[in-house]
Amino acid sequence: MTFRHWFLEGLQAPAAAHAGAPHKAAWWQVMCLTGVDYFSTLGYQPSIAFVAAQYLSPFATIVVVLLTLFGALPVYNRIAALSPHGQGSLSVLEERLPRWRGKAFVLCLLGFAATDFVITITLSAADATAHIIENPFVPQWMDHRVVITLLLLALLGGIFLKGFKEAIWLAVGLVAAYLALNGLVVGRELWVLAHHPDWMQAWRANLFTQQSNPVMMVALALILFPKLALGLSGFETGVAVMPLVRGVDRPTVDPAIELRARIDNTRKLLKTAAIIMSVLLIGSAFVTTTMIPASAMLSGGQANGRALAYLAHRDFGEVFGTIYDISTIAILWFAGASAMAGLLNLVPRYLPRYGMAPDWARATRPLVSLIIVIAFFVTVMFDADVDAQGGAYATGVLVLMTSACIAVMVALPLSRLKFLPIAVIFVYTTILNMFERPEGLKIASWFIATIIGTSLVSRVLRSTEIRIEGVDYDDQAELFIKEAAAAGRLSNATYPALRIIANRPNTGQRDEYDRKLTVARREHHLPEADPVLFLEIRPSDVSDFSNVLRVQGVDIDGHRVLRCSSPAIPNAIAGLLLNLRDRTQCLPHAYFGWTEGNPIAYLLKFLAFGEGDTAPVCREVLRQAEHVPELRPRIHVG
Repeated sequence: MTFRHWFLEGLQAPAAAHAGAPHKAAWWQVMCLTGVDYFSTLGYQPSIAFVAAQYLSPFATIVVVLLTLFGALPVYNRIAALSPHGQGSLSVLEERLPRWRGKAFVLCLLGFAATDFVITITLSAADATAHIIENPFVPQWMDHRVVITLLLLALLGGIFLKGFKEAIWLAVGLVAAYLALNGLVVGRELWVLAHHPDWMQAWRANLFTQQSNPVMMVALALILFPKLALGLSGFETGVAVMPLVRGVDRPTVDPAIELRARIDNTRKLLKTAAIIMSVLLIGSAFVTTTMIPASAMLSGGQANGRALAYLAHRDFGEVFGTIYDISTIAILWFAGASAMAGLLNLVPRYLPRYGMAPDWARATRPLVSLIIVIAFFVTVMFDADVDAQGGAYATGVLVLMTSACIAVMVALPLSRLKFLPIAVIFVYTTILNMFERPEGLKIASWFIATIIGTSLVSRVLRSTEIRIEGVDYDDQAELFIKEAAAAGRLSNATYPALRIIANRPNTGQRDEYDRKLTVARREHHLPEADPVLFLEIRPSDVSDFSNVLRVQGVDIDGHRVLRCSSPAIPNAIAGLLLNLRDRTQCLPHAYFGWTEGNPIAYLLKFLAFGEGDTAPVCREVLRQAEHVPELRPRIHVG
């Protein structure tokens, strides 16, 4: 196998890009797959919370929990019902906002989604590095944060290049061990705290020194919420893994029952994960704020980026602490793998279908290579610092949650008033986070600009592809084609002809077709005995790149017309001619009228609106699609 074949292995046709039924598992098992992203934030969330809010950290964390349970959870319960096949909030918005308006919005959201997933990969690797180099058994010469983070990223990329498959049982084992260890650490520290009221009194004293007014404490906790928004991550992933959730234990012949059960089980997944995380977030915030010196929690301190690990080493011993570190490193690494899998599912779902990415973007290995290169750049840019990447991560998470709120309000107009306060909170939080920590917006803007730039280039470069995903004929069209092909085979020609007149739809009356047929027979010398089919393709949503041609047969006073719609008319004609050739074993001859006007203007019209000087473009599409001239459908212009 050559390198090129290996590198592009798995490249699928657009129509089959997401075909196939994935292996399904119980909702609690899939929750663990989501949990490697969601629960792994415990590795760094307490430290980030303290850096942001200091002794107000527990109250600010309670705000995060309240918004999780009464904001994000209800929103994503609705998203699960609106996108039961794992499309997520982006797909909901795409369906409700048609044409370029919707696609432009989706492209912008893809930039923020890319920010979310890429920073998940880099931040998780950076935090795993912090747990490695702070472990007492690790030699001093390994204290190179950026280098180790880059090595972890390279390892992650290497595994995906080799061929990584989602392993639900591996996720179950990692999450079970990680939650058990965190429950043990947090539970033991809370028990100790309950028996040492003087520690709570010291925390209260520090708290009132920081802010003496209780009303201002609440206000600050609300204002500081954007900096703690990392605790909300994981909901979009929870919806994305819906195809893996088993609906009913026994096979059922009714797809509606299976779908309904899958939605219900996904909601159980989201609710259970949110409750577990809420308990651990509040518990970890209290124990780390009250039982770790402030100097250790701040940047450069031993507990920075690894507060619970610090407690595990200090209060449970180095052996237990090392076991905790290994568990944390493993789940953080797997969180990066989960984010990588999310990107590998997200990019092929949208960009190639829009014609806004090269064809190789549907293959896994080129995308993995590109993502790892970007992750290297982000890691070096942020110096593998967990705190520095927190704002960028929060931006991606908050924008996706804001888009989910908007998607629910757009899709469910009767529920708008119910979800409006949640949407307002997320919009406010997102804007505030962008102003205070603009690095997330900068990275997202870079992704958006890159996506839009490559999209425009890709649409131009791919303009002469066939761009149809299949052809579906109705019964009348089938009959017309069958009879025309049978008449063509009566001739003794080497390649029986199937004659087709391309007609731009106008009045749709008989005289229009009479006139067109008369002109065609005169200018192209068509035999009077040969039957002729008219082909009419109306422009559809030009922002689409490809579609399935649904051909309808219509009889207009004896004239047989094939009608369909497509975003790119010349490409659709070429694809239909090739389909007719293979279907009938006749060589289609398509007849066009001469187009007068500026060819540059027609070229720009084709690129922008999918129509223009149809005949030459159709001929070029056929030339690129069929390399054997004798088998190529003929294009006649008169």
